[in-house]
Amino acid sequence: MKLLRLLFVSALIIACQSEKKEDKKEVINPPIAKKIPKELTSHGDTRIDDYFWMRLSDEQKNADNPDDQTQDVLNYLNAENDYLNEVMQHTEVFQDRLFNEIVGRIKKDDQSVPVTDNGYSYYTRYEEGSEYALYCRKKITENAEEEIILNGPKLAKGYSYYGIGSQDVSPNNKLMAYGIDTISRRQYTIFFKNLETGELLNDKLSNTGGSATWANDNKTVFYTTKDPQTLRQNKIYKHVLGTDQASDVLVYEEKDDTYRCGVFKTKSRDYLMIGSFQTLSTEYRFLKADNPDGNWQVIQPRESDLIYYADHFGDDFYIRTNRDATNFKLVKTPIKKPSKENWTDIIGHREDVLLENFDLFKDHLVTAERLNGLRTIRVLPWEGKDYYIEFKDPAYTAYPTSNLDFDTNILRYTYSSLTTPNSTFEYNMDTKEQALLKQENVLGGFSSDDYTSERFEVTATDGTKIPVSMVYKKGISIGSETPLLLYAYGSYGNSTEPTFRSDRLSLLDRGFIYAIAHVRGGQEMGRQWYENGKLLKKKNTFTDFIDVGKYLVDKGYTSSEHLYAMGGSAGGLLMGAIVNMEPSLWNGIIAAVPFVDIVTTMLDESIPLTTFEFDEWGNPKDKTYYDYMLSYSPYDNVEAKAYPNMLITTGYWDSQVQYWEPAKWLAKLRDMKTDNNILIMDCNMETGHGGASGRFERHKRTALYYAFLFNLEGIED
Repeated sequence: MKLLRLLFVSALIIACQSEKKEDKKEVINPPIAKKIPKELTSHGDTRIDDYFWMRLSDEQKNADNPDDQTQDVLNYLNAENDYLNEVMQHTEVFQDRLFNEIVGRIKKDDQSVPVTDNGYSYYTRYEEGSEYALYCRKKITENAEEEIILNGPKLAKGYSYYGIGSQDVSPNNKLMAYGIDTISRRQYTIFFKNLETGELLNDKLSNTGGSATWANDNKTVFYTTKDPQTLRQNKIYKHVLGTDQASDVLVYEEKDDTYRCGVFKTKSRDYLMIGSFQTLSTEYRFLKADNPDGNWQVIQPRESDLIYYADHFGDDFYIRTNRDATNFKLVKTPIKKPSKENWTDIIGHREDVLLENFDLFKDHLVTAERLNGLRTIRVLPWEGKDYYIEFKDPAYTAYPTSNLDFDTNILRYTYSSLTTPNSTFEYNMDTKEQALLKQENVLGGFSSDDYTSERFEVTATDGTKIPVSMVYKKGISIGSETPLLLYAYGSYGNSTEPTFRSDRLSLLDRGFIYAIAHVRGGQEMGRQWYENGKLLKKKNTFTDFIDVGKYLVDKGYTSSEHLYAMGGSAGGLLMGAIVNMEPSLWNGIIAAVPFVDIVTTMLDESIPLTTFEFDEWGNPKDKTYYDYMLSYSPYDNVEAKAYPNMLITTGYWDSQVQYWEPAKWLAKLRDMKTDNNILIMDCNMETGHGGASGRFERHKRTALYYAFLFNLEGIED
């Protein structure tokens, strides 16, 4: 009887504690955004946007004294951050532990592999505890002393965000131009430094793309500026040192607002190039680098659906192009007669191989190709038989990198897999001997042998085979209770590479499987893989991802109660689409800087990035595209139904996906969803699309991601 009484009392105590926990949860009330209905009408169709008021102009965001609307937006975003902190408060200690665990794997006094360029060896190195790098060089002579040409920790001191752009050294090695962004909107100011004296020049170029291209006279640079509203790189100026920016000469203006432009120098250093880029078309102009005041010439005038990229070797331009070649081919053309009528094939088109890039050497041509969904490297001696470098992992990436020296038989390339840390090799293209220069040093007793990677295919609804890359720790029990995080991007032809990340070990070591769905919209399986995942075929990206998720459940890798999905930016649009289409398939979603209000954004050409993305998504001013985009737009398709647990992130200064898109989406989800699942947003008020600028600080958000997942899985350590 006494035992029964004790059991009854214990049960009562537990019940009371449970009630108190429930009461505590009820006290945490999420912010409820006010509604100000705004009618948006296109093609006779009217949408009501209750949260359009959240959009602020750049002038409002930068004003010293916020107006009423700005204050309302700030109050709402801060309230969401407060709510996030309340909901995740019980994980704060765990987040700190995860953060320390993640950064604890990073070598604090690390140094990059030196790169040889014009008589100097350039590298970056970190000192113990520094968030930012020291940019250094040494002369390629015996016992040469280190020169710190840019002191990142010193420059960044006092800034909440400090983005260092390109560092461009003059041909005589005496001067350097470098770009700085302290707002996180990728509008850089270019400064000039005398590398012999360490002094800054008076020259300063504002609102630039972040890099400067030197002519061979060591006093003239070319640079891009941005439209201050849309941030489109649309003008290229010539600047002569010692003059004011206001007197710089406009050498090119890209007036077609579906294009952006840039300027660079060929590997030979003989020519300057201006490129105009659009999703489906490019155009290049060239000028002898010894003659910066000369007249620019067009290689091949722009045409719809004609993409090409040019570099220089000898008397010819070598060009990668899609002309009569869906997967691209390599041609060459005389400098004196560069137009397409004179292009001759060097490497013809192949149906099963995507030509991604090429690199020119004195005695060799090197191509980066994609075969069966994986990157590979091909070496083609100008005289002799070509061959491929062999790699063994089932899922990996490999590509040439930092090959600035033309007169060499040494190729430098990077290799990584889901179980192999980033590794830099030097490869002798004549003897096929190679040497490992550096492999990412993962501290804490890491061993590749403790992990297993797989690669397999999933048959999509329409019969297409979707590649999947997967990694997990050996010895874990795989079944319906196994947590699995599925990732994808699937846009712009950007392929998601199966590479190593040391921060991912915190997931794998706690029993998670990590998988990548190589969905259409990327370019893993060739150019058609991209073509079949954009415009009026965009939904293939979403259904591919869902089909992979269902396969993983059906094959017993996990279950819907333990399946999670993650994507960022355009991959965040993917997250928004799949939760509308198959909300019950996922237990949790991480949508990072998600592009979710696609119709409204693409109708507004004043928003950065809109105009030159019509070829990716379609122009909703055309009713065909409007109807199709509206049918999958995450924001427009939120419904009164149950949604999975969700963590959304954004940055107040994001210029690529403006903060109001995820903020509006969150508000609408919270208003309409019928479940009691977690819905939270982390809005970093000091950063933009890429998050924090410091190499350690950025992992605080990673720790938040993982704490969110572990909390849903009941993992507390």
